[in-house]
Amino acid sequence: MLKILIYNFCLVISILGLNLINQEKIPLIIDADTANELDDLFAIARAISEPKFNVLAINSAQFNNSPLASSNSVMESQLLNQKILNIMKRKDIILPLGSNNSLISNKSPQISEASEFIIKTAHKMKKGEKLNLVILGPCTNIASAIIKDSSIISKIKVYYLGIWHNAKTNFYNKKEFNSGNDPIALELLLNTKGLDFNLMSATTSQKFIFTKDEVKFNFTNDSSLGRLLIERWENFNRWWTKEDPDKKSWIMWDLALIEAIASPKLALLETFFTPKENFKREIKIYTLIDVNEMKKNFWSKIKRYNEL
Repeated sequence: MLKILIYNFCLVISILGLNLINQEKIPLIIDADTANELDDLFAIARAISEPKFNVLAINSAQFNNSPLASSNSVMESQLLNQKILNIMKRKDIILPLGSNNSLISNKSPQISEASEFIIKTAHKMKKGEKLNLVILGPCTNIASAIIKDSSIISKIKVYYLGIWHNAKTNFYNKKEFNSGNDPIALELLLNTKGLDFNLMSATTSQKFIFTKDEVKFNFTNDSSLGRLLIERWENFNRWWTKEDPDKKSWIMWDLALIEAIASPKLALLETFFTPKENFKREIKIYTLIDVNEMKKNFWSKIKRYNEL
């Protein structure tokens, strides 16, 4: 009888533990212009390695403003997304293809597999739960989803990486690469009443820097993931700057946002009003990050993929 009671007690504790783990999982979709640069790959690898995240999909995004972009830049991102998921053995995460074109108006969506998947998944959210959309490139896919079906607004939470922002004066400078790849889409999100909008500004994320030496040090010689990241680092033409021609360091813009979502205590999220040219409403902006602790988190979580 005692053994039965102990067994039943352990079973209940096990079930409660599993339910707690499932409840803590953060459902999210990453929307990335992965082939545009380097930091998207680090961000995707980190998101996949985070136990708190339930990564449902990685959408591909265009980066047509880059002088290195092909006529089908979204497919460049798509192929790189496929490559990193294969290396990390995560074929359970789907890869919806995004739009290769930016919006031409705030009333005409650029329909794609990505925007359709956002709509479909948002409607599957349970009452009181939101789908987290992490935008590491232009806002095209998310904005298109909202234009087509505005009923998803209350069901989503948007995290966006972009815009220069002065927290002391609340001044916004939208002359930034991600913002420039689809300015109409960004304006739509800022003007959407009731949209839960969280911004990791370029001003804040620029402080998150990796050196090539520390990346090489932390990956073993036979790591496929390490080879992908290091080869990308060494071979990518960093066209936007002539500083540091040997590429000894790299700003991990996108990774800062992923780390902030994974560990809220490592980032200060403050409330501000939208830019004066936009619909006046409150949004939240990350104004401070703990770079050292974020780095520790990255290397700690990525360690288990080091031998792949």
